[in-house]
Amino acid sequence: MTSSDASSAPSSEQPADTLSGKTSSFGFRDVDAREKVRMVRGVFDSVASSYDVMNDLMSVGVHRVWKDIAAAKLNARPGEVILDVAGGTGDMSRRYSKMARAAQERRGGKDAQVIVLDYNAEMILAGVHKGGEPEMIWTVGDAMNLPLPDASVDAYSISFGIRNVADIPVALREARRVLKPGGRFMCLEFSRPTTSAMRKAYDLWSFHAIPRIGQLVAKDRDSYQYLVESIRRFPDQNTFKGMIEDAGFSRVSVTNLTGGVAAIHHGWAL
Repeated sequence: MTSSDASSAPSSEQPADTLSGKTSSFGFRDVDAREKVRMVRGVFDSVASSYDVMNDLMSVGVHRVWKDIAAAKLNARPGEVILDVAGGTGDMSRRYSKMARAAQERRGGKDAQVIVLDYNAEMILAGVHKGGEPEMIWTVGDAMNLPLPDASVDAYSISFGIRNVADIPVALREARRVLKPGGRFMCLEFSRPTTSAMRKAYDLWSFHAIPRIGQLVAKDRDSYQYLVESIRRFPDQNTFKGMIEDAGFSRVSVTNLTGGVAAIHHGWAL
């Protein structure tokens, strides 16, 4: 699917009976899992136009360093199909595309394909407007019901998106399903600071500063209050590692970034 198709891309809705009767966290509240899907869509409809600027302000630019480290960990290669789930405006996919192309120029090989998939069409359209790389394909789809066949991608990436999924174990099983044997899984997500001093400092910044910045820059305090709360509800590094292993991944590793403010979880479909 090309960038011109983004506005009409099919949205792969999670079947109602899969989430029926389940609850999921929306910030500090527990809500019906189906309702969370709608609520998260509303959040990202609201923040799409200011999302990249807000990322810089919220992390004081450090998110760029985290993304560089995560991209190097994934190590995109020529000829691979790379799926960037919750790809948003394409920050990670641009990195993968450039990395694969640089390797192709050194040693040859086929063009990589980097699929930018996001549940929110507004985020995809913001990314298309921002511009992409030749390897990038933009599409709308659901992390819990990926519109791809079994064993069809070489690498799966999700960055700062897994905590917004209504049913994380389902999304992890979908990641395992679409990966080829020997495929790579990589998740970059906010996590649990490893020291009490870091936790206190981070709580002070995130709960007091980030919603205010959201109000001033994006004119939307509530959405950024949700994003801060969603970070606190997300499982810690070891708990999430166990969830990835339960989904069928092997050799799962954890790399803490900035004292555990964020973490990379990496695994293999073996």
